[in-house]
Amino acid sequence: MTRTFTGRHITIILVAFFGVVMVVNFTMAYFASATFGGLVVENSYVASQKYNGWLEQAREQKALGWSLDIARGGKDRLEARMASEGQPLTDAHIVATARHPLGRLPDVTLRFRSLGDGRYESLETLPAGRWIVHLQAQAHGREIKRIVDLS
Repeated sequence: MTRTFTGRHITIILVAFFGVVMVVNFTMAYFASATFGGLVVENSYVASQKYNGWLEQAREQKALGWSLDIARGGKDRLEARMASEGQPLTDAHIVATARHPLGRLPDVTLRFRSLGDGRYESLETLPAGRWIVHLQAQAHGREIKRIVDLS
């Protein structure tokens, strides 16, 4: 006995197929909107016009021969090390802004105090988790900027 393929069969197949497609699309749209942290730049055209200037600033900072490293220290504080051509810089002024990568937590402004020998410690604490830290250090009338991804 052979069974015939009827309109009811094709209806069930089409409803099931498009139902699965819709569920997957709605799920993907939910996760995309729930995890997007916001804009990278306010105006991409203006950012593109500033790009060459940013490259020139990076070249100038590299020519200084300064190094600026940051890591998590004890008691939820950040520790920075700063040197000029291998020699510790002890008179730098360092500030930082820590941003949560998904924008779920408010930005944290960090100020640093010198511990001597080119080491600095943040005065404020930084909660555990992943943070994008924008560092700015000044010494001897010069400035260096770094962006560090702390996990």
